[in-house]
Amino acid sequence: MQARKPLIAGNWKMFKTQQEAVETAKRLVALAGKVTECDIMIAPPFTALSRVHEIIGPSAIGLGAQNFFWEPEGPFTGEISAAMLVSTGCRYVIIGHSERRQLFGETDQTVNQKLAAAFKNGLIPVFCIGESETERDAGNTFSVLDKQLKMGLKKLPLKTYSSLVIAYEPIWAIGTGKTATTDQAQQVHHFLRSLLADNWGNSLANSTRILYGGSVKSTNIKELMGMPDIDGALVGGASLDADDFNAIIHFFK
Repeated sequence: MQARKPLIAGNWKMFKTQQEAVETAKRLVALAGKVTECDIMIAPPFTALSRVHEIIGPSAIGLGAQNFFWEPEGPFTGEISAAMLVSTGCRYVIIGHSERRQLFGETDQTVNQKLAAAFKNGLIPVFCIGESETERDAGNTFSVLDKQLKMGLKKLPLKTYSSLVIAYEPIWAIGTGKTATTDQAQQVHHFLRSLLADNWGNSLANSTRILYGGSVKSTNIKELMGMPDIDGALVGGASLDADDFNAIIHFFK
């Protein structure tokens, strides 16, 4: 089985001015800029991408964006393209985050278009999927995830999948303080890996990193990372403070 290097990804959401983002990035570089045990990604707001890229430079920290539009250019007021992200130094982009789906009308179809554009432009997509509390209570977790995964990757050439990162983020655990138990998270991650194997082959299933997202903190990261199918974390609130995020990054100690 192919070894998967853990990825700890920080989503800063709509927080931090340029200067605040720069200060946080400087602190994080000082704390975790030479880490080799895991990959690190931070996703500041669009306004801070270029400035943060200057700070993280050649360190171990990769730059990501929180969203983008799938068209290469055009009359799409307020949007930003994949090529624009690349020009700021981005290597990663978050696609289909539950807040984008819930608040801004993201659908499985638009997620599919964004994944295609990300692959085409050489960005590593962090493809988010997850069920609501109502869906979980109704016993529909696996059917919801099956649909989101298959629709998101629909008609995309298998050869483009090599950089794919999946983030399982149960909607009921995002910003609520609730966290899936390690057994619950592992069960879902194992299901997703089996789904990849059944539909796209064992090679992809064994190489694809599947992150857990949902109230991840330094107090629960080590237990989560002890599960065989959990390959990292998509961290929200706890990534806003460099010291807190660093404590999560150093889960291996």
